[in-house]
Amino acid sequence: MPRSVALTVLTVVLGAIATAHAQQSAAQDGGQSRISLPPPRTDGLVSVEAAIQARRSIRTFTDEALTAEQIGQLAWAAQGITERSRGLRATPSAGATYPLDIYMVTAEGVYSYRPAEHALVAHRSGDLREPLARGALGQACVRAAPLVIVVTAVYERTAGRYGDRAERYVHIEVGHLGQNVHLQAVAMGLGSVPVGAFDPAAIGELLNLPREQVPLYLIPVGHPG
Repeated sequence: MPRSVALTVLTVVLGAIATAHAQQSAAQDGGQSRISLPPPRTDGLVSVEAAIQARRSIRTFTDEALTAEQIGQLAWAAQGITERSRGLRATPSAGATYPLDIYMVTAEGVYSYRPAEHALVAHRSGDLREPLARGALGQACVRAAPLVIVVTAVYERTAGRYGDRAERYVHIEVGHLGQNVHLQAVAMGLGSVPVGAFDPAAIGELLNLPREQVPLYLIPVGHPG
């Protein structure tokens, strides 16, 4: 496929990218397709101060899907690599232990984010937003958002260094991640809302998460409705 065509494909919605990627003998990760994301921007047009001023919780969204660039930018703001030589990420982490993982839930399926490759890996197929909303106590914003970012934690990654303090450090870190995402959404003209009311066991079972990954945070994101 010519490079210009491939770059055009990357601008469409995530599901179209996944389909095109599979048709091109995409790289495999444990038998799962890996979807490379467009490089993140580090020169946005909205200042940090303006994003802070404008940020509000948005609970209604249009049905317009997000582009690959938007999804990739949000993933980068949450967990992207910002210092390549040491693998440091956008979100500060106690001792750089990085206990958090993120999953992108869309109408096409569920994808895990791989920071080192700035790529998504297919995790589950199909639209799970309706059952995800049921697991979030029926919240309509989870059902309606074109993207729901699910943040999970593996406490053992941090506990191995910090022992009993790990839980506090992990919870501080998930707050850092959430604010990054909310401000990045504002900077791109999108809306988002923090969701903490959900059943972690139900979410973990629905998304078929590894047992050690505990869901901590849901962030619906989309075009404000």
